[in-house]
Amino acid sequence: MSTAAAQPIATPPLPRTAMLMLLAIGPEERHGYAIMQEVARITDGATQLGPGGVYTTIRRLLEDGLIEECDERPDPDLDDQRRRYYRLTATGRVAAVAEVRRLESILRATRPWALEAGG
Repeated sequence: MSTAAAQPIATPPLPRTAMLMLLAIGPEERHGYAIMQEVARITDGATQLGPGGVYTTIRRLLEDGLIEECDERPDPDLDDQRRRYYRLTATGRVAAVAEVRRLESILRATRPWALEAGG
């Protein structure tokens, strides 16, 4: 593998809500309410997003090309036709991976003292 290929693509850090939403969508296709539920799940309930913040962030992520609306819909008998589903774009996946790497770096740097017994 070439040196250039081994280097991660530099992406600016995302706002916290945008980062959590990209990670919540992940490899799935999710609608807004499912994104809210997944953010709550992956943060062990520490972050509860409301509809206003979610849909404002969805609009921003769409504009930035990090997510796209899915054309295909689930079976209408199994789902509400009004729901819009979103998935990561290739750019969105790169941004999500960059955020995970940033978080891993923070964890590596702080784990020795932040997770000490009694801390």
